[in-house]
Amino acid sequence: MTPPMGWNSWDCYGPAVNEEQLLGNAAYMAEHLKKYGWQYVVCDIQWSEPNAGKEGWDYIPFNPLCLDEYGRQIPAENRFPSAANGQGFKPIADKIHEMGLKFGIHIMRGVPRLAVHQQLPVLGSNTTCNRIALENSMCKWNSDMYGVDYRKPGAQEYYNSIFDLYASWGVDFVKVDDICNTNLYIDNPYSAEKEIEMIRKAIDQCGREMVLSLSPGPAVIEKAWHLRKNANMWRITDDFWDQWPLLLHMFERCEVWQRQVSPGCWPDCDMLPLGHIRITDDGKGHMTHFTREEQVTMMTLWTIFRSPLIMGGEMRDNDEWTLSLLTNEEVLRVLNHSSGAEQIMRDEEKAAWVSRDEDGAVYAALFNLSEKPSTVKVLLEELGCEGSFRVRDLWNHKDLGETAEEVCAELLPHGAALYRLEKM
Repeated sequence: MTPPMGWNSWDCYGPAVNEEQLLGNAAYMAEHLKKYGWQYVVCDIQWSEPNAGKEGWDYIPFNPLCLDEYGRQIPAENRFPSAANGQGFKPIADKIHEMGLKFGIHIMRGVPRLAVHQQLPVLGSNTTCNRIALENSMCKWNSDMYGVDYRKPGAQEYYNSIFDLYASWGVDFVKVDDICNTNLYIDNPYSAEKEIEMIRKAIDQCGREMVLSLSPGPAVIEKAWHLRKNANMWRITDDFWDQWPLLLHMFERCEVWQRQVSPGCWPDCDMLPLGHIRITDDGKGHMTHFTREEQVTMMTLWTIFRSPLIMGGEMRDNDEWTLSLLTNEEVLRVLNHSSGAEQIMRDEEKAAWVSRDEDGAVYAALFNLSEKPSTVKVLLEELGCEGSFRVRDLWNHKDLGETAEEVCAELLPHGAALYRLEKM
């Protein structure tokens, strides 16, 4: 009912995350972040591939995957030792649940190419994986899967079988990839929309509640009705990294999607590339290239827009600054208790957003999008406010006095401020 908050392994480990890294970040979350609402620990792509990460960030085309007898991916035991003896991700999920957290996994849409070529049976049906595959529906950047042809007997049963397996493991969150931007498949009459619908049905029948996150974008606003009907989160952007042009572009994406935010339906600005990221590139990685001002801008926009907050960096390497961005209770209240966020002003140099707390307070977010220090201000009437208000700076935990006219901030290049206004 509120935007999911958690950690995903992609930004720091790409396709190569292992059991120790998953559980290590889970332990960090339990100790430092859980009390602030952070709860999901998500294992990203290629967890069934034994050799993932041996070529850095790149996928290894046509590399073997670990499958069970029904063509369902299972964790590679060399990377996830507790998966031995058919246990899958259950031992890891159990440990994460014992910490008071929730466990998630990434999957690609479709059926594994290897299962198709081996003609493995589909559990719960009288058919085989090769008979449900749509071999002209393939991911352009990953060779692991074929699409599933919704018209074929056994297609829904295959998706049911994999989500039944995930339910038995204790999975709470599933990120489904190569599926969010359904316009990519507009030349194919059996588009990804049908696979989204099969996935929705499979979750509903599996007996376990799971967050459904669709990736990557950019999702198209014309399909908002379909995304809202079937998913909990959907990416409104392609992969987001620590580059100012990508963050600047996110203001446009949020403007387009601001009316689609509601309980259970969360347009997703993608993961937060904070702290220590891209470790699998060279074994060392780097600290985020965003300046501190840009990090505050990112957190402020994600928060007032109410995007899911999914931390991307290796959390055990967080410095005090990074941890402070994730544990500001006054800022996180905006994420979890506000509604009606809208952009009220944006040009090449500045932007402003407003939303309202359930207790009646008003939130104002001011952004300096320019390359020089600047004063950014909005009138109270632009915020929908009349009368006098007490103003509090949420990032700096400071009361700024009273105003009956405007709210303003002196901001460094690419910087932001987030204010709470209470009627006097």
